[in-house]
Amino acid sequence: MALTLYHGEPTGPSLTVLAALFESGLQADLHPIDLAMAERHGGAVPRAFEVDYSVEGEGSVLVVGGQAMSDSVFIGCYLDDAAPGCGLRPTDPYARWEMMAWCRWMIERVAPGAAALANIAWTTPRLAALDDASFEQMVAPIASQDLAVRWRDTRAGSLSDEHRAASEARVREATQKIEDRLEGRDWLMGAFSLADLESYAWVAPMRDLLPDAFADKPRLAAWLERVEARPSVQRAFAQARSAEPAHAFAPGPEINRWG
Repeated sequence: MALTLYHGEPTGPSLTVLAALFESGLQADLHPIDLAMAERHGGAVPRAFEVDYSVEGEGSVLVVGGQAMSDSVFIGCYLDDAAPGCGLRPTDPYARWEMMAWCRWMIERVAPGAAALANIAWTTPRLAALDDASFEQMVAPIASQDLAVRWRDTRAGSLSDEHRAASEARVREATQKIEDRLEGRDWLMGAFSLADLESYAWVAPMRDLLPDAFADKPRLAAWLERVEARPSVQRAFAQARSAEPAHAFAPGPEINRWG
């Protein structure tokens, strides 16, 4: 069955999906889109309720047999099932639960913080450079009002001191948790898995914003190098169209996850 993948620059959820696709060995037609300019909503990408109201915010869309799917971890699970022997998830029931629990922690606790910091640093200037009419025309097709609000907040550079502090704390929590988890192992779940891809995709870009969170963590540093050396990740990096693909974020995981 033909696969079509609409993806942003290789960072955040788009990096996870691109690398998972290349790990799977499946073939897909790749269509790069500028997520930060709301191209997912402009008519070129197939629409579906699950895409319009994705909890991930702006991420990749995989279309299979006319069905559009979103959310990087779940797309990764689909690719793992569609390519027997791919190995992106453990086969042991407990190990699979453990991996999915880790991924949920990453997308529900860490990703909102990473996205908030990345967007205020790198996406706000792009959106602020647009005139009001152009911006409103760009976001008009967004179905989710919650997501549309996030776009407007991002353009305005709205990030309270409390939200920034919580975001930074969650990135620091993630780097320490990864450092601790890697004691005596090369990968987060023992064998390479979606947990490594999803964690890398959200945490690695934070090196440019919170370098102190990565200091004195030798296991984390070595793991980052191992992930980056994976052929699938290198192939994902090769899909970049900008000079700083790690900075190419767009309004991310839903704001009501802050609780």
